[in-house]
Amino acid sequence: MPVAAPCVGALAGLGLALAEPRLAPGPQFVVPLGHAGATAALLTVAAGSACCAAWAATAPALRLALGLLAAGITVTAAVLGSSTGFVLCTAVLLCSLATGRLRRRGPGIAGLGLATVLVTGVTWALAGNVLPDGLTASLEGQLTTHRIQLWQDALHMAHQDSSTGVGPGRFGELSSAAAEALLPDGKPHSAPLQLAAEQGIVGVLLLAAAYGWILHALWRTTRSTPIALTAAAALTGLALVASVGNALSFTSVSVGAGFLAGLATAHPIAEDDASRTRPDAHARGDRLAP
Repeated sequence: MPVAAPCVGALAGLGLALAEPRLAPGPQFVVPLGHAGATAALLTVAAGSACCAAWAATAPALRLALGLLAAGITVTAAVLGSSTGFVLCTAVLLCSLATGRLRRRGPGIAGLGLATVLVTGVTWALAGNVLPDGLTASLEGQLTTHRIQLWQDALHMAHQDSSTGVGPGRFGELSSAAAEALLPDGKPHSAPLQLAAEQGIVGVLLLAAAYGWILHALWRTTRSTPIALTAAAALTGLALVASVGNALSFTSVSVGAGFLAGLATAHPIAEDDASRTRPDAHARGDRLAP
């Protein structure tokens, strides 16, 4: 099960990306998120699942085959034109290979969390127009002017009502930049900014708490360090895409992220069975690791 379940998840994610490369109708923000941020995020999670399956395998041949599956998912991202997906899948592969020599997962998980904070901070800084002109112009060329305008509208709404926001789903109604789009989708294409605009500081704190809790669970999981850090790298890649895109608006992406996080933090069945056969465990203060 520890091998088969993430393998099935990886194949399902790859199949979705191949069957529906755009994942949803509507405007596709090509640069820098390939066909769609959701495709990049889905392939990143699929690559992470394949790497987790490889680390869970004990047979060298099976581990090699699952590693090739992860590499194939990375190549698929390039074939589909998802440059961000290719970069993130490659990063997950490299991180997964590097974790084989690590014995402590804390520094790695802390570094991944810091990367998410930095990217989110740059997103807010761009929306607030507080970065140097040269850096702003360079990033705007990659992210497109329209996306920056959406972020600026979201930040303006967040400032208007910082406690509760303007209300879920109302960004499209109140954003002038969204109304000017040829095919508006009513989203600011940034999960933190969308929650800040529509649900205020409460929504932002809940999103940050959810991501922080996942990293904490991966830090404390009884699964091996390579599996924990590989899953953390893949989920951090999803968080980075969600900071500058609308990946979390797609059910397949959210389900895939939850599936990977659940597998990486699950207790082995044998461990639970062993605890039931030890009636003196409670008396001696023994417990399963959280």
